[in-house]
Amino acid sequence: MAPESVLEYLAGNEDRFIEELFAYARIPGISAQSDHAPDMRRSAEWLAARCEQAGLVAEIRKTGGNPVVFAKTPKPDPKKPTFLVYGHYDVQPPEPLELWESPPFEPRRAGRNVYARGISDNKGQHLAHINAVEAWLKTGNELPCNVKFLIEGEEEVGSKALYDYLPKHAKELACKALVVSDTEIPGMKHPALCYSLRGMAPSEILLEGPDRDLHSGLFGGAVDNPAMVLCQMLAQLRDKRGKITIPGFYDDVVKLSAYERKQMAKVPFDEKKFRKSVGVAALFGEAGYTPDEQRAARPTFEINGLTSGYQGEGGKTIVPSWASAKITMRLVPDQDPDKIIAMVKKHLKAVCPPTVKLTVTAGQGGGPYMVDPTGPLAQACMRAAKLGFGHECLLARGGGSIPIIAAFKKYLNADTFMLGLALPDDNAHSPNEKFSLDAYMAGMKMAAHLWPELAGVA
Repeated sequence: MAPESVLEYLAGNEDRFIEELFAYARIPGISAQSDHAPDMRRSAEWLAARCEQAGLVAEIRKTGGNPVVFAKTPKPDPKKPTFLVYGHYDVQPPEPLELWESPPFEPRRAGRNVYARGISDNKGQHLAHINAVEAWLKTGNELPCNVKFLIEGEEEVGSKALYDYLPKHAKELACKALVVSDTEIPGMKHPALCYSLRGMAPSEILLEGPDRDLHSGLFGGAVDNPAMVLCQMLAQLRDKRGKITIPGFYDDVVKLSAYERKQMAKVPFDEKKFRKSVGVAALFGEAGYTPDEQRAARPTFEINGLTSGYQGEGGKTIVPSWASAKITMRLVPDQDPDKIIAMVKKHLKAVCPPTVKLTVTAGQGGGPYMVDPTGPLAQACMRAAKLGFGHECLLARGGGSIPIIAAFKKYLNADTFMLGLALPDDNAHSPNEKFSLDAYMAGMKMAAHLWPELAGVA
């Protein structure tokens, strides 16, 4: 457990920590938009200064893209275990702006919630860890371990620069394990250790037919319609029970254990409330699994966008020249993105008629990740979460992806433990993103307790 003076420091500095969160959230560090390059640099500078203020030794490191902020506790002790906290200072674009109830980069407080882009994903979450380490350092308490921070600026666009940075700096980043707070918990009474994330395999499918749009009256019926062909092909890829029909798709899927299903069943889930929150009349998913299992522990095939033909005002009677679809497949352990995309290409080629030309272009993906939830480090994380939130810590799987975590395992040979602070209604990537100040403070307490708990079993 953390010393009482550390916890008192956190409570006594709550107002300042909130003001700093507001200042951080005002910087529009949108990595997807090149005109925000100066804001990316400003975000890194603000963060490095905040780390220095906390008593850490911080540097802004150049990369092939946006810089990373690297910080560490002063005078590392080689006899103590070392842990690394990862996060990202870049944020999603705020559009559509008309759906925001207040300007996305002018934080608005409503009770114990603060609304701003990036405040939950991920600024508030990693700032809680920095505040907790400050509490240890400023109260004269000796940390039982060395702590490093690696905060990047390209997570929302694929982390390309960090993928290049990691192997070159693996020795400097070496650690016993990593801690990431970039996932969600079911509620303030239900903190959770996320022990698994789905991977992702994105692709774009292009069908090309005639060399130009054709008059549907003069040519329709004699020339195949790429839009129709694409719809017919895609419709074959999932059956009525929610099962993906691509041969071999499930071959490498690790079966959910009885222990995992029992643990997942402890996570509160109100189907009616969930349906209402997403605005659908009924839920749909792979038969034989609960909604939580479907959205976190089973693979999917999703159509993200369909494009073809005329879509302007009024009508235009044509056979379109081409049709395309953007797809993503969420993958679970032990599915391999490259292997899955190869399967998809092979299957689409087999079902594609000779009337159109097929091209499948793979995007930047990443593999799934899972760590043993029964291991000593995982159990230490769960104890820290219980101490921070005052409630039993649950085990959970995450349906999203943080592809860089698999790279941490590859280059640092260290497991990652995900202790999220976001709530289900935080609207990450959506208008009116928010962050709970109660989660912020509980997260600081959890982070303060985390280091003695981890060091005790490392």
